[in-house]
Amino acid sequence: MRKIKYKKGRKLQHITLEYTGSHKDHESEMQLFVYDNEDVIEYDKFTILALNTCIDYSKNNWLNIHGLNDINLMKTIGAHFKVDDFLLADILNTTKRTKLQEQEDILFFNIKSLLPSEYSDNISVEQLSFILKDGVLISFQEKRSDFFTHIRERLRTHAGIVRTKKVDYLLYLLLDAVMENFYITIEDEEDKIEELINLTKKGADPIILEKIENHRDNFNFLKRAILPLRDSLYYLKTIKDDDTNKLIQKDTFNFFIRLHQKSLELLEQIESDMSSLESASNFYFSEQSRKMNEIMKTLTIISAIFIPLTFIVGVYGMNFDYMPELRARNGYFMVMGAMFLLVIALIIYFKKRRWF
Repeated sequence: MRKIKYKKGRKLQHITLEYTGSHKDHESEMQLFVYDNEDVIEYDKFTILALNTCIDYSKNNWLNIHGLNDINLMKTIGAHFKVDDFLLADILNTTKRTKLQEQEDILFFNIKSLLPSEYSDNISVEQLSFILKDGVLISFQEKRSDFFTHIRERLRTHAGIVRTKKVDYLLYLLLDAVMENFYITIEDEEDKIEELINLTKKGADPIILEKIENHRDNFNFLKRAILPLRDSLYYLKTIKDDDTNKLIQKDTFNFFIRLHQKSLELLEQIESDMSSLESASNFYFSEQSRKMNEIMKTLTIISAIFIPLTFIVGVYGMNFDYMPELRARNGYFMVMGAMFLLVIALIIYFKKRRWF
C-alpha cells in the first residue's frame, strides 16, 4: 500500500547549498515588480545583473524566482540582500517542514503548497519560500506555476488595495493564495470519499479498502503540512502588540490573523473528513459482515434441510434383514416422496419464521 510522507532527501549540513527537490529540469528565472500607489513596473526575464539598477527601495519590490537549480544565482541573491547561508539552505532543502523565522531585518517563511495529482490519488507537493525585508519581498518557487497569476493582475490593474500597502500585505496575499490550494485539495479528497462511500454501498471489493487507506494517508499528510503553518501564523498573531518587528505593519497583522483562522478551519475540515472516511471504512466492514452472514445463513438453511434427509438415508442404509420397507414393491418411491414432502415442509416453516 502506498504511504505518503514528506520526501526523504539526503541529510545535509545546515549551510550546504544543494537543491533537493524533484523539479531539477526547470531553469531558474526571475521576475520583478516595482510598484506603489501611482505606478507599477514589471521586469520579466529579469537578470541578476539588473538588481542594482532596477530595485527601487523608495517603492515596493517583489522579486519572484522560479526554479532553484542555479546555486550561483542563489548565492548572489543571498549576498545582495544579506541573507544568511542557512536560510538559503532551508530554501533549497525541500524536505524541511513549514517554518517561520524572524531575524533583525528579515522575516523568513516557507510553506508547502499541496494540490491533487491529475492522474492519480496522490498529492503533489511544492515548497515555496518567502524572504521579507524592508521594501522587498522575495519569493522562491520550485517551478513556474499559476499560484500568483491573479495577484500579478491585481498589481497591473491596481485592483484592490495591494498597491496602496507595503510588501507585508503582498506576503499575506501570497500566503493566502497558497492556502487556497489546501481547500482545493481537501475538496478533491471529499469528492473521492463520496465516490468511495457509494462504492461501499454497491459491494465489498477489497480495492475499496485500499483506496480508503490511501485517502486516510492523504489527510494525515495534509494535517502534517497545516499544523506547523498554524503554529507559524499563531506566532505572528502573538507579536501583534510587540514593537520588535518592524517588517509587518500594525494594520496588516489582522490579515495574518485571518490566515491563522483559516488554518484552524482547514484542520477542523480535515478532522471531519477523516471521520467520514472512518464511516466509509466501517460501512465497508459492515457490508462485508452482512454478506458473510447471508452466506452463512444460506449454508445453515441448506444444512438444516439435509439433516433429516441424511438421517432417513442413514436408517435405510443399515441393511438389516428384517426391515419391512426393504421388500415393499413401492418402498423406494414412498421414501423419496416422504423426503420430498419433508423438504417442502421445512422450506415453508423457514419462510414463515422469516429465516430467509
